[in-house]
Amino acid sequence: MSATWRAHFSFNKYSQICARALRQSLKEGERVQAEKRGLTALRYQQWSNGQGGEQVYLNPPVDEAPKKSAAV
Repeated sequence: MSATWRAHFSFNKYSQICARALRQSLKEGERVQAEKRGLTALRYQQWSNGQGGEQVYLNPPVDEAPKKSAAV
């Protein structure tokens, strides 16, 4: 059968596995760029009476540059 993966996991999981394999097969420069594009930040917003509330990150984005703390 050509679609034996269906018995083990969903199409979303299958596509994640394929994307990860493809990114790992790239050369270093292209691989780093592809991994950066693959990162996602999920957030939600509670709405009531037609007004949106504060947006809350479920998976906060990772800052590229580390934050510098002020010396006390």
